[in-house]
Amino acid sequence: MPVPETSYLVALGFGANLGDAAGALRRAVALLRERGLDFIAISSLYATKPWGVEDQPDFVNACALARTSLAPRELLALTQGAERALGRTPGRRWGPRAIDIDILFYEGLDWRDDFLVLPHPEMTRRAFVLHPLAEIAPDMIVEGVPIHQLSQKFGSDEVKKMTPF
Repeated sequence: MPVPETSYLVALGFGANLGDAAGALRRAVALLRERGLDFIAISSLYATKPWGVEDQPDFVNACALARTSLAPRELLALTQGAERALGRTPGRRWGPRAIDIDILFYEGLDWRDDFLVLPHPEMTRRAFVLHPLAEIAPDMIVEGVPIHQLSQKFGSDEVKKMTPF
């Protein structure tokens, strides 16, 4: 499905640590593509230690750039619907999950409401976001700094590149 010319560049973060985590990320991208997102770049898969709650399996993470004509809340509804379709159920904050899809950045837009804050307020403090995002969008500016510079504050021991997506 072609994306209209009035589309926006968005960055998405994907993570999972239950079952076939890498497969879950691939299924999430396929489902979002079927539902109209036009993916233009997808990072490699990365193995990362849990963040927030550490007594759980390691995560598989990736980031993607896509184009969409959806408004931020519509995109949020789309990603949350995809999470539910792929088996995500409510659980402990930062706990284990079958799939997690975060909207990280929305081109030219700062957004804040009760459900969504853009850019994602934690993205500059998470190696599992910055390393994959730096792979596909090194010059993207967040908080006045290019992603590749933000990613350098984390050592490579925090995230391990696994395979191409």
